[in-house]
Amino acid sequence: MASTFGKAFQIATFGESHGGGVGVVVDGCPPRLKITAAEIQRDLNRRKPGQSRITTPRAEADQVEILSGVFEDTTLGTPIMLLVRNSDARPSAYENMKDLFRPSHADYTYEAKYGLRNWQGGGRASARETIGRVAAAAIARKILAQEAGIEVLAWVSRVQNVQAQVDSSSVTLEQIESNIARCPDQDAAQKMIDRIDEARRREDSLGGVVSCCIRNVPAGLGEPVFDKLSAQLAGAMFSLPAVKGFEIGSGFAGTELYGSEHNDPFIPAPGSTPGDGTPPVTSSNRSGGIQGGISNGQPIEFSVAFKPTATIGKAQQTVDRDGNAVTLEAQGRHDPCVLPRAVPMVEAMACLVLADDWLRQKSVDVLHGESGES
Repeated sequence: MASTFGKAFQIATFGESHGGGVGVVVDGCPPRLKITAAEIQRDLNRRKPGQSRITTPRAEADQVEILSGVFEDTTLGTPIMLLVRNSDARPSAYENMKDLFRPSHADYTYEAKYGLRNWQGGGRASARETIGRVAAAAIARKILAQEAGIEVLAWVSRVQNVQAQVDSSSVTLEQIESNIARCPDQDAAQKMIDRIDEARRREDSLGGVVSCCIRNVPAGLGEPVFDKLSAQLAGAMFSLPAVKGFEIGSGFAGTELYGSEHNDPFIPAPGSTPGDGTPPVTSSNRSGGIQGGISNGQPIEFSVAFKPTATIGKAQQTVDRDGNAVTLEAQGRHDPCVLPRAVPMVEAMACLVLADDWLRQKSVDVLHGESGES
């Protein structure tokens, strides 16, 4: 089972939803980076369950422990191991489903692949696996902010058909965190909360869209052909549980335009003069900050579609291991909508991709410098 991600900044996550704990090993973090458990905890607190009435009521503190790789709040350059122990696991809640296949869940496909599965909450298929990603990404976020001033912000832009109106160029973390929907459009946020509450009362679930903007990205990150930055981001987002779609820049709507309407014209950067070496900017950003698979210096903007949570209390038809038709009314504690807790997960995967590409580009820059000196 592939549980590793990244090349220069590599992570390996471990653990199951109702096992002893979950976590991550980070390899490739540069030495002498100042990082504290409190900084990592801030991001984990945004992801943890039980934070509002529209999320799962599972009561986990998700307290991170740094077991290696950090000394006196400073990275050593050696592997960093982060652990979060499970304290509110209730595997018995899934006993009635151990021989059933939940509709649209990974129960059947895991068993088809491996010949067995961890039926206690879904094991590695549970969104609880993302704890390791979010913890590792707190370190990646610190690298990006410190080295390049890169800022990664995500928010809920749609729940079912409730659409928010958000200016991605000016949205702030404070606006995003101002309500339990994590939607900076306050009017839309309340409608989203009401819609999720309604679905929860019906023992059903909802899906929607998380949008993300990455600011202050320098030009040159990513590689052409198979390792395009857009492809890396798409793959990273599709690795998250419940993701069903990815759009960058104009996305599918761009197919309705002429090339003359869709192209992003280059213009001199404000305040620059010819020959001063200031990189140009574009007057629009339908490319979403990436051209030819490489960042062009403009904000990277993309959206991620999440399906409704598969495990619901409402009666559904399914089969058991022997092929008998049965009616399932799932027990356990589940999110009626994954979107509010998916926001830090989307940010995490974006941070991991960008930190990996940043460190890879630094090695390219060193080679350019050496060739220039010779």
